[in-house]
Order: sequence, then C-alpha cells, then structure tokens
Amino acid sequence: MTDEDGHVDGRFARGAKRRAEIIEATLAVVTRDGAAGVTHRTVAKQAGITTSLSTYYFATLDDLLVAALTSVADTYSAKIRAIIDAPGDKLTGLAELIAETAGPGRERALAERELATLAARRPALRPVARRWREDIAELAATLTDDPTAIDALVAASDGLCTAILLDNAPADPDRIRLVLQKALAN
Repeated sequence: MTDEDGHVDGRFARGAKRRAEIIEATLAVVTRDGAAGVTHRTVAKQAGITTSLSTYYFATLDDLLVAALTSVADTYSAKIRAIIDAPGDKLTGLAELIAETAGPGRERALAERELATLAARRPALRPVARRWREDIAELAATLTDDPTAIDALVAASDGLCTAILLDNAPADPDRIRLVLQKALAN
C-alpha cells in the first residue's frame, strides 16, 4: 500500500478512487431511477465504465448496494458524532441535521431514504440501514438514560425525516426541535 518513502501505491489510490466513483454513480442512479433501477449495467453507464469493471470492484449487486448505503451511513455517522462531541444543545444539533437531511437536495435525500428502506427486502443491507437508528440512540443517550425516551426520540427523528421528505413539508429546525423535545419528554 505504501512504498519505503511512505507514498501511497498508485494502484491502491486509483482503485479507491474508482470504487468511490462507482459508489457515487450508484447513488446517482438511485436518485434518477430509484433503487429498482440499480444494476451493474446502469451504474457502469452512469460512471462511464464497463460493466465488467463495475463487477470487478463489486462482485454482486448486494456488494454495490452495501457500499453505497455505507457511504451514506458514514456521512451521517460523522455528523451525529460531531453533535455528540460538541458542547451545547445536542437536541438543536439533531434538529438542524434532520432539517439539512430532508431539506435542500430533496431528490438525493429521497434516494438515500429509498436505499435505506430497501434493506427490508435485502438482508445484506440491514446492518448498514440500522446505523442511523443506532447513532441517533447514542446521541439520545447523552440527553437521557430513560430507554423509553431514547426509543421515542429515535422514532421521532426517523418519522420527522420521512414526513418532511414525503409530504414536502418545510424543514424548520425550530419546529423539528419542538417535536424532538416532546418525544424526549414523554
């Protein structure tokens, strides 16, 4: 991976870059065509590569979908971790994250959501799809030690994000915070 001078092997870097391009192409296909439109062929076409190159990096469709969903989960895990680690009002941080997630870039957010819900039909995706809920639960645990309140906050977070996306409702962080606060108090 690195040579004796500490430089990254060019082949490794090119491979990592190609994998990232394929993952991004997968997310673009989901955004454009929905999760049902994801095939090695459609992703390869979107990425401007051959289908055989796509299958070289991701042997099965599940491998490809897991990688795409992991990419999405990693992004949100990092954002949630930043809220947990930052001083200040964590509930407001979560409300702002939900507003950001479900607000601008609606098509991409809907695609990410569709990819996560695909886990119900594809067992290989389930562990990755659970990460959002686990991360929110970890954040909630910094606010309360009541397991019922933690579950309520997780459910409210998920429900708010879905409702905003599906109903095209405004993503107002102040309104979201009030709903989250009420869920935490019950």
